[in-house]
Amino acid sequence: MSKYNYIIKPLVSIYTLVLGVIIIFKALKKDSIRQKIKRIFPLAAVGGFLDSIGGGGWGPIVSSTLIARGRNPRYTIGSVNLAEFFIALASSLTFVTLIGLTHWAIIIGLIIGGCIAAPIAAYISNKIPTKAIMLLVGIAVIILSLKRILF
Repeated sequence: MSKYNYIIKPLVSIYTLVLGVIIIFKALKKDSIRQKIKRIFPLAAVGGFLDSIGGGGWGPIVSSTLIARGRNPRYTIGSVNLAEFFIALASSLTFVTLIGLTHWAIIIGLIIGGCIAAPIAAYISNKIPTKAIMLLVGIAVIILSLKRILF
């Protein structure tokens, strides 16, 4: 499927760009009534599929979609990251099984960096107001989407 990345990546980037704009609009408007989020399984399946073929990522697709649908940003980011841990674990076990443990120094660096960054991120996200988080997420999603579209 990697030969179709030139089609998939721009489509995913346009999708996340639209989601970023929706997130910013939702952050700027007054509080609305929360609705139950439906069709989680298809969203997870599409996010996992795009993550596996390299056209997008689990986090950007699933987090942005859930936040744009009105889910609380703190809850969404936490639950998506928890699920992403298991996705990364399954991917890592697959890669180690298929290609072996060749770049162990990089792996150790990623583990140490993650152990340092995770509690800091949790602390900071707990201190920032929800609307500010939504604005930051929307801006980050738009910037990353534009970067992937333009470069």
